[in-house]
Amino acid sequence: MRAVLQRVTRASVTVDGVVVGAIDRPGLLALVGVTPGDGPAQVEHVARKIAELRILRDERSVLDAGAPVLVVSQFTLYGETRKGRRPTWNAAAPGPVAEPLVDAVVEALRARNVEVATGTFGADMAVELVNDGPVTLLVESAPG
Repeated sequence: MRAVLQRVTRASVTVDGVVVGAIDRPGLLALVGVTPGDGPAQVEHVARKIAELRILRDERSVLDAGAPVLVVSQFTLYGETRKGRRPTWNAAAPGPVAEPLVDAVVEALRARNVEVATGTFGADMAVELVNDGPVTLLVESAPG
């Protein structure tokens, strides 16, 4: 499992012209990608990193600051670009595998009392954000 974490001052996701998820104060945008071997251990690792990494202002974590997180599924994090001009998506988990794991990351964050907004799995989403810093990190879990 991979997550690209961006420290933001605000972020939102729109589907078909309707905002489906937004955070209106400083927090994190988490783009989450799943590979077929992922499971509960990878979910826990990524959720813990999202909640506990000290990457907000004043070296605070989401938990320290009571900051919100916008979680957006992103299968393209597993796009392979080493050969040719067209990415392959073979390493990305199919929707029926990935969706419950992205949902599990959201639930693991909520279990830690983190305020979470989300996109819509599988939808054509427009993500808008104001990157703060900019701070952007890649979090990867060990393979399952």
